[in-house]
Amino acid sequence: MVKKTQQNEKTGQSRHTDAVDEVLAQWQRERPDLDLVTMGVFGRLGQLSLLLAPALDEVFTRHGLQSGEFDVLAALRRSGPPYTLIPSVLAKTLMLSRAGMTNRLDRLEAAGLVERTLDPADRRSFRVSLTDRGYEVVDAAVTDHVANENRLLASLTPEERETLHRALRGLLRAVG
Repeated sequence: MVKKTQQNEKTGQSRHTDAVDEVLAQWQRERPDLDLVTMGVFGRLGQLSLLLAPALDEVFTRHGLQSGEFDVLAALRRSGPPYTLIPSVLAKTLMLSRAGMTNRLDRLEAAGLVERTLDPADRRSFRVSLTDRGYEVVDAAVTDHVANENRLLASLTPEERETLHRALRGLLRAVG
């Protein structure tokens, strides 16, 4: 994304522009009747998603994980001792189908990061637990992940981060 600097005709101050600003300017010229602020928000959210995903995935790859596998390990880790959940709870927590959850669990079990055992309360079901190795991997990965996220948001002040955090929470509440 190429950044350009433009001077505001009203204030005389310069501001950085990007590809989204160019799209918005074109639409403003063609359709001045539209309020395009929301288009800018969604355009930037989309670009951020595309730009941030590889930077986030790189951390997981360094730990031998895919992002979805990290999500499973993280859900187990943050559940607290004994770091065990049933697959349906994991699937619901991660908003996955049961088939998608099974595929992730198969890969994690093959890697020795989780184990599945019969549920003593319901012998038709089983429980998924972090192994000692899974615990070590997810703790190291989450430490690096948080450091990476902080690095990626370092250009924002703490106040801007908090404002963004609150705004996105409100948007998710309204949409979800």
